[in-house]
Parts: sequence; C-alpha cells; structure tokens
Amino acid sequence: MKAAAVRLQHITKRFGDTIAVDDVSLDVQPGELLTMLGPSGCGKTTLLRIIAGFVSPSSGDVYIKDDVVTHTPANRRHTGMVFQSYALFPHMTIFENLAYGLKVRKLARQEISARVQEALVLIRLEGFEGRYPRELSGGQQQRVALARAIIINPDVLLLDEPLSNLDYKLRMAMRTEVKRIQKQTGITAVFVTHDQAEALTMSDRVVVMSKGKVMQIGRPTDVYEKPSNKFVADFIGEANFFDGSVVEVGAPEVGISLGSLVMYAVYRGTDVPRAGQGASFSVRPEKLRIHPRGVARGDKRNVYEAVVVEHDYLGAVVRYYLRLGETLTVKVDEKNVSGVLYRPGDEVAVEIPPDDCFVLPVGD
Repeated sequence: MKAAAVRLQHITKRFGDTIAVDDVSLDVQPGELLTMLGPSGCGKTTLLRIIAGFVSPSSGDVYIKDDVVTHTPANRRHTGMVFQSYALFPHMTIFENLAYGLKVRKLARQEISARVQEALVLIRLEGFEGRYPRELSGGQQQRVALARAIIINPDVLLLDEPLSNLDYKLRMAMRTEVKRIQKQTGITAVFVTHDQAEALTMSDRVVVMSKGKVMQIGRPTDVYEKPSNKFVADFIGEANFFDGSVVEVGAPEVGISLGSLVMYAVYRGTDVPRAGQGASFSVRPEKLRIHPRGVARGDKRNVYEAVVVEHDYLGAVVRYYLRLGETLTVKVDEKNVSGVLYRPGDEVAVEIPPDDCFVLPVGD
C-alpha cells in the first residue's frame, strides 16, 4: 500500500481562546482530489494553511509523503498553491508567470521553455504566452494560476476556494477543467470550498467540517446518501427532518411515531433503536414521490394522503410543500417532465420510501 501523500495527525490550532481546528486526523491518498467542505469558520482554510506551512499548528504533526514537515517553512515544503484571487503577477506575461517558479529553481532556459509550452497545452492556452493577465478572462486567469502551481511538480496541490470569484456558468465550466487537469497530471490535490456542488462533482472524497471538527469523510455519494449525523444531512443538499419516538423495531426498519402518523425508516450501523426511544430521521426531497389521491397502496409502507400547500417553480425541478395530517409539512422535488403543476389545495398521495429515510444518531 502506498504511503499517504499528506497525513495529518491530531492537528489542533488555537487562536487565543478560540479553537479553529480541533484534533483533526486524516490521510490524503496519492493522486486523489480531497475536498474540505464546510461553512465559514469551520476550520477548513486554517487546515489548508497548516498543510501549506503558512500557519503552525498548536499541536499535532503534518506529514508530506513520509516526511514530518510540521515545523518546515512553507517555501521548503514543495507544495503548489492556487489562491482565490489568482495572485498572478500583473507586470509579467503569461509565459513569465508560468516560468517564474522554474527560474527560482534555476532550471535551464531550454527546459523552462519546454515545460511552459507543455503547461500551455495542458490548460488549452497555446498562443497566449505573450499576453498579460489583464488581457485574459477570469477563467483563463484561473487556468494560468493552476498551471503555475502545477508546473513545479509539487508533492501536493492546494486550492483555496479558487472558483469563488467566477460567475455561475464559468464556475461550472472550471469545475470540469480543474478535475480534468488534476486527473490528467495525476497530482494529489486538497481543495477547500463552501460550495456543496463543487465538492460533490469534483472530489474523490469529501471531508465535511463544522466548528473545527471533522463530521464525516467519504465519497460524495456516501456523504450525500448516508450522512453520519444531522449536520451533514442538513449542510449538504436539502432534507426533510422528522422527530418522533420509536414504536416498532424490525430489521433494518423501525417505525417512528410522528403524532397521528407512523413512518418507517432504515437504520444503519450497530446502534439499534429501542422501543420508546426518541428518534430523528431524514429524507431528501427528490426521494419522495407524489401520486394521485387514492393510488393503490399495495404492500408499500409510508404512503400518506396529503394536501399541496405551495410550490416553487425552478425550471427543471418543481419544489412542492405538502401537508400530512394536521401539522406535518414535507418538501418534495419533482422533475419537470410533463409541465403539469399541482396547485395549492390539490389533494394527492405522497410516497416516502423507507429505504431512503435514514435514522440519525441519537443526540444529533
């Protein structure tokens, strides 16, 4: 098994009485793109800057490959950094920007020229070497910043919210470009963002953080489909949350009383809910299905009569708000395939598949 490209062991960072990073341990595997995701102030950027050497941890150790670099200066860690602001030299041409790191390392002029040309091909900007940053679009400047970080062949590429300054469509395109370049070069990358869509579409694995702690580490499908706690379920995507008490225990489903209704949800893990115990569970809005009132129930669980309260037309998707019973409201996302909308007051049935309902750990 290959050694981790980056290893963090029990990293804690305090700023006075504030704990920005709280006992974080994780490995970044060679060639993977690992994203640290979380709201502002969760510690993700501080953790990235600790890897880069811009910030020293209060305790714990940082390894790059097999070397302890906890106290190694940033300029000796052999990392590449891409900043949110691009940080290109405005007085230098694109060629000079790309060549800068190679000149500092005293490479021969011929090798510098060859590697710059290779980088231009990689970022699809051949013929732009004589231009200045001000003559490029935001997306082109970001590609140059990415190439400048990669051209020195760093042990790890660090990206600090590099797409946040781009408009929506350009950001979408750059997600694909960054992922393509990272996979084409095979470089190990650590990416910081607060954008859930970026994390889900670009990452091999996602580290979800809150208040300096790691909430969950997993593949994008894992953190979305199988969140480890309520914070992850709530922060990534959207979800319906329900609180009730366990009235029936099976395997792997439990029945949870929600006032006049009983819903069934699947529990995962080794903590089996007990009858009488309080329980919370969640389900994503796109997992629910709306049917005409009176649909044949058959042997399906979790099919209920409902009334449409409101809807939000979002183009490709319609968000419905349905009332079940007297007080329970659920969100349902339906693809806009027919153009037919349910209106407020319409009586329908809603199916909430138990397999898509995940019981959350007690106390979350």
